[in-house]
Amino acid sequence: MKKQYLSYQDTIDFLTEAMEMYPHLIRLQNIGQTHEDRPIMMVTLSQDVAYADLKPALLYTGTIHAREWIGIELAVNFIQYILDNYPSNPDVVEALTRNTLYMVPCLNPDGFEYSRQHFSFWRKNRRDNKDGTFGVDLNRNFGVNFKRSFDTQSNIYSGPEAFSEPETQAIKTFVEEHKNISIALDYHSQGNVFFPAHKFNHEAEIEGTDLNILCANMAHKIHKVTNRQYGIHRGKPPANLIHGSGREYYYDRGILSSVVEVGSRNIPDYLVNMTQSVNENIPALLYALNSAIDYSELAPSRPENFTIKQVNDTQVELVWNSGEDDSNCYYQIYRSDMPKYHCTPETLIANTSENSFIDSQLQSGHRYFYNLRKVNRVTRIKSPFAPELKIKTNLAKDEFSYTLFPAAEQIGYVGELTKEFNAEHFGYNSLFIGVNKTKGICYGVIAFDIDRLPEDAIIKDACFSLYPMNRVGAKIENYGEWSVSILDPEEITNIRSFDQIHQAVPQQTLGDAICSDQITQGIWKSWCFSAIEKQLLQQQLNQGRLLLKIQGPTSLPIGNDSQIMQFDIGYGRFGGGIHYRPSLEVIYTKKTSKVAISASDCHTFTLQEPPQKNVIQCGFDSDENTVFGQVMFSLDCLNQEKEIVITQAYFEIEHEQSREIAQPMRFTVDIAEIDNLDFDSVKNREKIEYLGYEASSIGLSKSPRKSFMFDSSARQHLEDAISSGLPLNLIIRATSASRHKNAMVTWFNCDSEKCPQLVIEYIERRKQSVAAPTDLNATLVDGATKLTWKKPDDPDFVGVYVVRNCFHPPRTPLDGVKLYAGKDEYTFDRFGNANIPKFYSVFSYDNVPNYSEPVTLQFSSDSVSPVIFDELESQDEAEQLYRDGE
Repeated sequence: MKKQYLSYQDTIDFLTEAMEMYPHLIRLQNIGQTHEDRPIMMVTLSQDVAYADLKPALLYTGTIHAREWIGIELAVNFIQYILDNYPSNPDVVEALTRNTLYMVPCLNPDGFEYSRQHFSFWRKNRRDNKDGTFGVDLNRNFGVNFKRSFDTQSNIYSGPEAFSEPETQAIKTFVEEHKNISIALDYHSQGNVFFPAHKFNHEAEIEGTDLNILCANMAHKIHKVTNRQYGIHRGKPPANLIHGSGREYYYDRGILSSVVEVGSRNIPDYLVNMTQSVNENIPALLYALNSAIDYSELAPSRPENFTIKQVNDTQVELVWNSGEDDSNCYYQIYRSDMPKYHCTPETLIANTSENSFIDSQLQSGHRYFYNLRKVNRVTRIKSPFAPELKIKTNLAKDEFSYTLFPAAEQIGYVGELTKEFNAEHFGYNSLFIGVNKTKGICYGVIAFDIDRLPEDAIIKDACFSLYPMNRVGAKIENYGEWSVSILDPEEITNIRSFDQIHQAVPQQTLGDAICSDQITQGIWKSWCFSAIEKQLLQQQLNQGRLLLKIQGPTSLPIGNDSQIMQFDIGYGRFGGGIHYRPSLEVIYTKKTSKVAISASDCHTFTLQEPPQKNVIQCGFDSDENTVFGQVMFSLDCLNQEKEIVITQAYFEIEHEQSREIAQPMRFTVDIAEIDNLDFDSVKNREKIEYLGYEASSIGLSKSPRKSFMFDSSARQHLEDAISSGLPLNLIIRATSASRHKNAMVTWFNCDSEKCPQLVIEYIERRKQSVAAPTDLNATLVDGATKLTWKKPDDPDFVGVYVVRNCFHPPRTPLDGVKLYAGKDEYTFDRFGNANIPKFYSVFSYDNVPNYSEPVTLQFSSDSVSPVIFDELESQDEAEQLYRDGE
């Protein structure tokens, strides 16, 4: 198998020949010598390569780790692809016309050749450490956050000092001399994941969205070739992030930088796996090359102050500021329902020259992610992205929501070969799911206490989410799948028993299983409940517990030792906290109450006669004048002290007799405001809303009782009437294509057993938020930011929700990083850098949840300044409830 891979000399020979054949496209240069005196070769590709250094550039580095051969193979194959497709492919022509590619196919030639010829698993370079050991991990030898180590035998030995090695010195010198580099990609194996750069302070950075979208768009290109899903993982606080890597060195110099981990093995089967990895990454690499200009000095400026003006249950209004260069630009707006998603024509929802946009027809209670950039009309160069906006639409009027998390003792994994230790796997480590030679078959187990939902809850929507944190143990391409199933909690007496979980028969499998080429790390996986699964969840409300089993492959092909996936549990030493804890998000309504109200008064109004009390007629009199019927309902029977939401309402009336009608008539009912009980007032009434569909005389002859349904607008008016203590007036009238004489319908009146009725179905639900917190203040305590506030004095107060945002004042609870949710009047921001100014918002919420307007301040260690919202509108039902500090 190894013979199918290129040697370093083969690579140099290929590059030399290519330069001789295409001197206008390719330049080859030696940028340094290794310890074993091998040249470190840099190849430059660009149209009119003599001017390459004047164009925005992408830097490619490969095989900095000796055993990760993908870097050199992809480089050679990509160059061959460029040569084969120039000038016939317009994307290639555009990429080389506008951009330059600097490519180091192998940054570790000595180590690579040692891996080829002697020890395949070798990682470092071949420095003689003078103590009987060899090698420095070149990807720990760069100067940003360099950390000196002393164990020279270690695979990650960082060297005696930063840039001590000729390989890192060579690339450092080249980068410092080429300020046109705007993107840097460092190719490694394994994992099928992008690792964008970070700045070690666990703060959201202005370039963070650019990094995620660059990687997401590359991942989208890969997915279109092989259907494989690449992850995007920047690390999470308080993780111990790596030190001295090239990725962070490039990023520190203002270059968008990411590691690309390719494949599931360092040296895979060449004809199958390596060829596939190369082929799927070529379009992604071409996309990155084409994007270099969009992050260069030639690009338009980044849009500023991209934020939320208002949000309701079906739409959101986005606003942003114009810049000095906006006269020649328009804006592109992208929307997705998950973070780290690609911004491509499939997710583009608007091109606009305005500074605002209303996105409508959204789904209530759902998360959406918005991205914004400029495009120059003439050059088509795009700007960097504004920081991504996260919103959650308000709940519909009859909806409640609750997010459940498993307790620490309710989440863990059980292993076939670790039975005596399975109890220790709960609430401490990650979920290991799949199979390997050490643990045997492993299942994940998660229990949710759903008895925290109201007894009368009716499930409308439910979604289970799980965070994949590492797939290095899933070493076999296109093998196995991972699924989530519902177990009967009454059949499992011990969730820590491998035998019980192994033998349990699932009641239902959630959604679709995830194949190995679709499961990755750094991107949440969600399973939305189908109608059948929601019915099962509804049934388990009586048991008070939902028990889930996560299963992966249960056997290994010959010659393989692991196909296991690692998921975060949000607890313990390796957990990322509540932000990465598995969750069950439920949207529900409640069982309705029903009241039938009999009409309290009724009249008939004609032009020629005074009002007839306790008579309901409509139609046309002898002079063809319209005759109106009026029905009034008193709403005092509904408790005005409690807020209600009407889920359904209808007006029922039955006709008593009808005279023969020469031509068909139709009958309408409208809600009206009437000043006086006389014909002119009724005829000239203010029509508030029509009820339901018209009734026909033909239909009445078949079925004398008719129901007129209240639509959403009519129901709102009815709610307003109830809350204000006003009666409801309904007017019934006849219409026809032509006038009639003495065409009349008589309806049963208020004294009849078949009296008109108003039927209302409703739930009790608070509509407005509780008051906002007050007296928000921030101080520095032992290096952490302490926030204090006063909570409102309201019996419906459930808690506060605290959010941090580095770019703008958070307008809704999802508009930033959650710091705390609960009843206390203080919290700490221990992960943020207090020297970096940022905005904090605190919201109050009730049990719906409805969220108050935020109280907000901007803070850094040097200043505290309040923020006043002049135009912010109330956010009644903006974000998901996390109760009692969960």
